Amino acid sequence: MSTASPGGPPEPPGVERPTEGQVAWGLPTLGEHRWPASLAVAVAIVFQLLLPDKVVRGLGPHFLLPSVEGALCLLLLAINPGRITKEEQRLRVLGIALIALINLANVVSLLELIHALLGNGRALQDGRGLVEASLPVWLTNIIVFGLWYWELDRGGPAARTLASHPRPDFLFPQMSTPECASWWTPKFYDYLYTSFTNATAFSPTDTMPLTGWAKLLMAVQSLASLLTVAVVVSRAVNVL
Repeated sequence: MSTASPGGPPEPPGVERPTEGQVAWGLPTLGEHRWPASLAVAVAIVFQLLLPDKVVRGLGPHFLLPSVEGALCLLLLAINPGRITKEEQRLRVLGIALIALINLANVVSLLELIHALLGNGRALQDGRGLVEASLPVWLTNIIVFGLWYWELDRGGPAARTLASHPRPDFLFPQMSTPECASWWTPKFYDYLYTSFTNATAFSPTDTMPLTGWAKLLMAVQSLASLLTVAVVVSRAVNVL
């Protein structure tokens, strides 16, 4: 049963109420549901299937890698269909392998797309084809780095539920102004939004990377986004 302090919000069941000077993201919290990240993986797989064969030729048969990714995603859901808690940390390696596969596929697709442009490949000579091929690559870039940020920040979604979680790798605005969001803790869509703003601005916006790996990942994402937008899309407009 939820309790509430005078003038305050009800306390979520199973979550410790922050005292003065504390914030919810620094306390033990309920685990996240897995379905938002799984839905993002499914969308990334659909984007891969929409790419023309010329862009995915370096990945083997068109349906091979998406099938493996789909199988891994279904396996994760079957083993842990509910909230991600401490008991499911053993599945983290499987989750990281899934994200790495999607990332690898997207990098290869981007390189093949650029090669087709520089090599004047016939399959992608018209501007419409270039735009249609580059858009799924760019959107997958947003999804896959959102998954990386979500999986790696403070040891992952399971570790973030513990009081002993590592220091934050990202500084969200709510962390700087906890009085505006006392019950807030980062969820998958916060990391996806961070990925989107980094891909569109080519730099951090409202969420700052604090650790070396976070800065490196954001730099790599910005470079991939810049290549996709500035090189591929600009070339497409040129052709038009």
